[in-house]
Amino acid sequence: MNTIIRVLVMALTVVFSTVSAQEFQGVATYKTQRKVDIKLDSTQMDSQMQERMLAMMKKQFQKTYNLTFNKEISTYKQEEELDKPQVGGGDFQVMVVGNGGGDDVLYKNTKENRYSEVRDSFGKIFLIQDELDPIEWKLESDTKYIGEYQCYKATYTKMVEKARVFSNSDSNNEESKEQDKEPEMEERTVTAWYTPQIAVTNGPDKYQGLPGLILEVHDGDLTVICSKIVLNPQDKVDIEEPTKGKKVNREEYEKIMEKKAKEMMERYAPRNGRDNGETIEIRIGG
Repeated sequence: MNTIIRVLVMALTVVFSTVSAQEFQGVATYKTQRKVDIKLDSTQMDSQMQERMLAMMKKQFQKTYNLTFNKEISTYKQEEELDKPQVGGGDFQVMVVGNGGGDDVLYKNTKENRYSEVRDSFGKIFLIQDELDPIEWKLESDTKYIGEYQCYKATYTKMVEKARVFSNSDSNNEESKEQDKEPEMEERTVTAWYTPQIAVTNGPDKYQGLPGLILEVHDGDLTVICSKIVLNPQDKVDIEEPTKGKKVNREEYEKIMEKKAKEMMERYAPRNGRDNGETIEIRIGG
């Protein structure tokens, strides 16, 4: 059955290859949201404050991105927001580790299998350059329409770190040792819906590698859905690879972020027996 599906998909790709001219380009708009369901005990935060924190976090993950692409390259960038939500306030602050900012830009070159990503992290600009991870997609038989486009289902599994919550109130007891332990991992199935009618092996964020543009992704608590597509816009858009920022590879960047996160926790930790407020660090796996 999988062989039949692959043949059908490739045939559709050829049928719709009329859009594969050298000057072909498009802009796809995606909406993202993440389900936030993190439980904290009453010693960390009362129920009313927890509800307020989760509501702010949910709003923070509701974003709009534009994928500007042609047959080989693309940029993925968040639309500008008039009012960026802040997670925290009052007597607590929340650091969400693993969540990009509005100034971040992801450039992908699917032909050369590489990416360049600008990250504004802790007030410093980084330029992460590395290879795209290979994704072992399994092409499924399910189909559905997203707008006017017929889409096909694809899935793959990966190991991800479970979401973890750390509090600076734990810094002087045995629970603080949990931060030094190896993260607990779990298997996750990622589902994508792609359309061969737009014959590019691209999609939102780092999702790519299917015989058609990816229009929808379900990755754990994260959902990404395409809301609008403009093919060959009247005003041609430039797709440029970013060059500014401290150049690092992905492993180097992750080590720097781990170090910075620990420094932030220590900075806001209680000193001399006095409580300077509560800081919660939440690590989102994926």
